[in-house]
Amino acid sequence: MEEQKMSLVEHLSELRKRIVICLVALVVAFIITFSQSEAIFELLLFPLNYSPQFSLKEGLVFVPEQKLQNTKLIFLGPAEAFWMNMKIALVSGFILTIPVIFYEIWKFISPGLYSHEKKYVLPFVLAATGLFLIGVTFCYLIVLPFAMSFLLNYKVGDFLMPMLSVGLYIDFLLKFLLAFGFVFELPVLIVITTRMGLITPQTLKKYRRLAILLAFIVAAIITPTPDAFNQTLMAVPMIILYEIGIWVSIILNKKREEGNGGKE
Repeated sequence: MEEQKMSLVEHLSELRKRIVICLVALVVAFIITFSQSEAIFELLLFPLNYSPQFSLKEGLVFVPEQKLQNTKLIFLGPAEAFWMNMKIALVSGFILTIPVIFYEIWKFISPGLYSHEKKYVLPFVLAATGLFLIGVTFCYLIVLPFAMSFLLNYKVGDFLMPMLSVGLYIDFLLKFLLAFGFVFELPVLIVITTRMGLITPQTLKKYRRLAILLAFIVAAIITPTPDAFNQTLMAVPMIILYEIGIWVSIILNKKREEGNGGKE
């Protein structure tokens, strides 16, 4: 019993250590991003000022959104502009710290892995970081421009003119950027749960139709517009990521069965 208590204490101590490292990295990144918050804010105006268009000749192009060029961002409280910069710096710092966070997650779970599995730290960190950044970029370049164009032009005429609070606009953008980043971690989550034995690739295959339905339900909740086009933009990548997660977990499980390594 005493040995189990010590094991639990050591486990919690290791968790605290990993959290402290992540927080220190986040503070350092926050200091860097806060000094560049105005430049980052200008980048966040892109979904407001440009809309993506598809053409057979040029592919995906971004054109100025004429109706939104004169949209003004205002602040309604004395501290709103300040907190807007704080939020931008904090979320930007978090994104900058993502590789450190995933590395510390791996270090925390690695004692429970087989010795031949611990060598996957670099692929795990690169895959998790890459998928998160792809999700953020996809939202920034595709989903948000479509969403802003739809929402700010919806029934806008002589009697209505968009005039956005800068705090609410930034909250809106940052929330969806983070949401898409985490949603794109689906393959990593599938691989980890299958490796831990919580679920099998066969079960994932069995419930593929349910997963497709859930992808559209989640897309309807996450996407900022009610139209089917934007919801499909979210649901289709989720379905593709689900399939990728299944096949990667199948390949890794076969390698695990073939390997003879033991726990350290």
